[in-house]
Amino acid sequence: GRNQPATVHALAHWMNDHLGNTGNTVTYTECAEANPVNQNTSLRELAEALEGNDIEILIILGGNPAFTAPSDFHFADKIRKTKFSVHLAPDVNETSSLCTWHIPQNHFLESWGDARAFDGTISIIQPLILPLYDGKSAHELLDAMAAPPGRSDYDIIYDFWKSQNQEPDFEERWRRALHEGFLAKTNLPEKKIKLRPLESLSPAQPPSRSDQAHEIASGAAALEITFRPDATLYDGRFANNGWLQELPKPITKLTWDNAAFIAPALADREKLANGDVVEIEFEDRRLSLPVWITPGQPDGSIGLQFGYGRSRVGNAGTGTGFNVYSLRTASAFWSGNGATLKKTGERHQLASTQIQHIIDSPDRQIVRDGTFEDFTKDPNFIQRSSESPSESDTLFKPGEFAYNGYRWGMAIDLSACIGCSACTIACQAENNIPVVGKPQVAAGRIMHWIRVDGYFRGPPANPQVTHQPVPCMQCENAPCEVVCPVDATVHDKEGLNLQVYNRCIGTRYCSNNCPYKVRRFNFLQYADYNTPSLKPMWNPNVTLRWRGVMEKCTYCVQRISAARINSENQDRPIREGEIKTACQQVCPANAIVFGDLNDSNSRVSRLRSHPLNFLMLGELNTRPRTAYLARLRNPNPKIRV
Repeated sequence: GRNQPATVHALAHWMNDHLGNTGNTVTYTECAEANPVNQNTSLRELAEALEGNDIEILIILGGNPAFTAPSDFHFADKIRKTKFSVHLAPDVNETSSLCTWHIPQNHFLESWGDARAFDGTISIIQPLILPLYDGKSAHELLDAMAAPPGRSDYDIIYDFWKSQNQEPDFEERWRRALHEGFLAKTNLPEKKIKLRPLESLSPAQPPSRSDQAHEIASGAAALEITFRPDATLYDGRFANNGWLQELPKPITKLTWDNAAFIAPALADREKLANGDVVEIEFEDRRLSLPVWITPGQPDGSIGLQFGYGRSRVGNAGTGTGFNVYSLRTASAFWSGNGATLKKTGERHQLASTQIQHIIDSPDRQIVRDGTFEDFTKDPNFIQRSSESPSESDTLFKPGEFAYNGYRWGMAIDLSACIGCSACTIACQAENNIPVVGKPQVAAGRIMHWIRVDGYFRGPPANPQVTHQPVPCMQCENAPCEVVCPVDATVHDKEGLNLQVYNRCIGTRYCSNNCPYKVRRFNFLQYADYNTPSLKPMWNPNVTLRWRGVMEKCTYCVQRISAARINSENQDRPIREGEIKTACQQVCPANAIVFGDLNDSNSRVSRLRSHPLNFLMLGELNTRPRTAYLARLRNPNPKIRV
């Protein structure tokens, strides 16, 4: 990754060459840029020029350097010295507020453009919608400076590539490029290289602080500090997106905040608990923020995520979290040594959606995993590891409803799941799920219909992590149905556990009786019906729920209904794979499979009969329609961790 020093990259290239990968699985091309620029060096030169009043007009295309630039550049102070400055950005941010002019920028989905892939292939960027507002693209702004203004970004892109290709068939090539998404035969030629011997590699850079500064007056040991983009807000550009602010982080499940990740051993030594505020000193800079104890975090290292602490952004992002950029310098862009940590005695409330992560107890096998070696020895080892009680040991009457049509079900492969939570966001967009805010999340009132739980197994210093998406289980023996006094939660003839909103009177009996805790209650009027700019965001095929009703995953019943209507109009059954739930459609690892359990050839049926298949809390005999495939690991026996 780009956060690694040049020596690590050189070592990786040498290893690939030593293994015979060069020219086979690893190829090299000429650089697309004639003279590649070191961004940090270039930005430092700009900061020095601004300091010397050598620049009269400063034009910034996108970005937010007043917030994201290394703190030792003092970029915000230097922008103020410029006589005339222009910032093209989609919204007014920290940089825009310091500039003479702010020009509203089109969203990238509203603009024409072009780009190069890693191999040099040129792609034509095409807009998906017309601009909602009267913004300008970077192409249009630059074109206005170099030529008479008035050309659209489409004309600019078209005219440029036409000037690069004087052949008479350009129009045909252009249309083909728009259809295929790229210009054919524009990839850069492969480059034959010969690596220098490993001994010629220069050593890694020394720590950014002197050895004398590695100990502070109190005698506390110096720590490593690492800087990484936030898992949801990235570098802060998405801070005003309430969906991403409320999306739980992959490991910590924190929302609406960032924290200093520390190892359990470091927390024990410093007598720290989650939410304790510490002061971190690094490169003569100080920042106070809360800690979050994270199994697997290296001892002696503090993990920080930038992107929070915005001062000029919309209502969702202003004032949330802590500005880690204030500690980041050009010499320690991704990591550094010599940081110190001191407990302040203050507390900060952190809102996490999961409070139990350890699953070493053999009594409740909520999530199951094993090794490939275990599987080869006994394919049924998952089932044998936790025998379920007999179906007679239940409060439900035995029996099976005869599903003569479709019988919908889902299977989730835990070996494939990477815990990215894309399914949560897709479900939120598809089903008009509102944002509730940090105080409501802290009170346990988050509204997501599918969550991704994370579990640790093994020693805290180096645990194994398993991610488990949890939608509604669509139980055959649904505990929620038998307690509803008004039949608001009912079973349909295809096995779906449905929620009739206009019957619900908000007793919450169903939520109390659900062992999986996948039902959500509208404590307050979270959905905004009135703001005009939000109305296009709502899915018209899904009801907007009101205060006081229960809601939950429906396997995207609106998509099932649309497929049923389409198939009936064509006088045929619904095809395998014709219905994709929102979570299934967006999953980058194809870990979620949905289909008809009555079709023995369907993929979901085959997975349900797989030896790794298991039911969460199957011993309760709720007979879930959502099943899991246990996670398999295949560690190399020669590698000792």
